[in-house]
Amino acid sequence: MEQERVEFARDCEAVAIPGGERLTVPRGTVGYVTQSLGSSFTLSIPSLGGLFRIEGANADAIGREVLGNETSQSDAGGDLESQVWAQLRTCYDPEIPVNIVDLGLIYDLQIHDLPGGGKRVEVKMTLTAPGCGMGVYIAQDARAKLLALPEVDEADVELVWDPPWGPQMISPEGRRILGMD
Repeated sequence: MEQERVEFARDCEAVAIPGGERLTVPRGTVGYVTQSLGSSFTLSIPSLGGLFRIEGANADAIGREVLGNETSQSDAGGDLESQVWAQLRTCYDPEIPVNIVDLGLIYDLQIHDLPGGGKRVEVKMTLTAPGCGMGVYIAQDARAKLLALPEVDEADVELVWDPPWGPQMISPEGRRILGMD
């Protein structure tokens, strides 16, 4: 697969993958887009020695259109639970081109009525590896996308480790994307 070469037009905040450390990529740095799914980009940056995640809000730094948290609520239609699942399908592990739902990372989803109206969404999710430093960022991305839904006033995304994740948890669609079947 050919990767798009980009040169940073300005200094830009990035997150190292898989460690999760934040750093600033200097203007003029060359990188290669390895993934552009959801509302973020994964880049290989040889001069910095690895993979990095760039938020969609910083897309202009690599010559792309600025992206916000893309919402799929209009595509989901139907009830709130369907909309929540659709939102979670716009979240991606930056190293794997499969959304967190089809990757089998979502263990539990609960929707509760709030006393003053509105809804609270509670999600329990895991990661493909317990030591992944990107977990916090993936969970934050999921939470932000859930809060973008008009009916959702509160959202909590909790990282859990039981049961341990395994490749058997990948959905048939995820397996197809990854070429596992």
